[in-house]
Amino acid sequence: MNGHTLHSIGELARRTGTTVKTIRFYSDCGLIPPAGRSPAGYRLYDNDAVARLGLVRTLRDLGLDLAAIRKVMDRELALPEVAAVHADALDVQIRILRLRRAVLTAVAKRGATPEETHLMHELAKLPEAERRELVGDFLDAAFGGVGTSSMLTGVMRSMTPELPDNPDTEQVQAWVELAELSQDPDFRALVRRLVQEQTAGFIQGGPPALHNDLAAIVRDQIAPAVAAGVEPASLQADPIVTVLMNRCAHLLGRRDDAKSREQLLVRLERMNDPRRERFSSLLAVINGWPGPESLRPVLDWAVDALRARTQG
Repeated sequence: MNGHTLHSIGELARRTGTTVKTIRFYSDCGLIPPAGRSPAGYRLYDNDAVARLGLVRTLRDLGLDLAAIRKVMDRELALPEVAAVHADALDVQIRILRLRRAVLTAVAKRGATPEETHLMHELAKLPEAERRELVGDFLDAAFGGVGTSSMLTGVMRSMTPELPDNPDTEQVQAWVELAELSQDPDFRALVRRLVQEQTAGFIQGGPPALHNDLAAIVRDQIAPAVAAGVEPASLQADPIVTVLMNRCAHLLGRRDDAKSREQLLVRLERMNDPRRERFSSLLAVINGWPGPESLRPVLDWAVDALRARTQG
């Protein structure tokens, strides 16, 4: 077969696996012009049409519109330039599809109502500026007017979600859940109360941050007891509770007595709220951080131990 061989539209369709209707459409658009006509007036195509048709099909499969393809075929546009534009457009489409998939997966997992589905969809598609505004509103509700800016800058930064430009499904789902949680008035009140308690020592000119971190104190003092299997209500736990109370004395403003134990119990119950730990876990997923250490075992132990010594 040489370069002067001409093919009928039916032969071209068989050679390329394209329908006659599609070839006729591309031909009418000027993408696959016929090389001539048969005596009966039927279109005839040369081997160049085979190559052009293969390129048109490839570009169509890649999502290019007919107008762009025509300019590429006519050398009005360079294919790399067109490819770059369409690649950028695909990035946007992929992000949208990823968001939709994440929302639909979350809806399926949670058995969401139509109203909840609408809210999740709106939260997922928020542009960056509006996401920052939503996060800023939450942080202001939790930290506004508490302590000083220099005191809380690091804490606020550690609680700020930064959804990447191309988040995966898990990150989108985590963002939707975190955004919902951050809008919960009860959770906002909880976080604000925890912040107020955390900064109380600073405001009163107390010890440095490390010594004011109640969570760290409880973890350090109680983890060995949990690991050793000490029962919170047992006599064996008495000296552990005494040491814990002594370590927390500067946070409670009183000595180890019934009132101070009740006060510490309330604070630990508040700290042990599952929403606090859930927020930290979601934040880690969104920001690509390692998963946070769970304080649930040590907080459960401390709460049970204090309840056993303040109630009943």
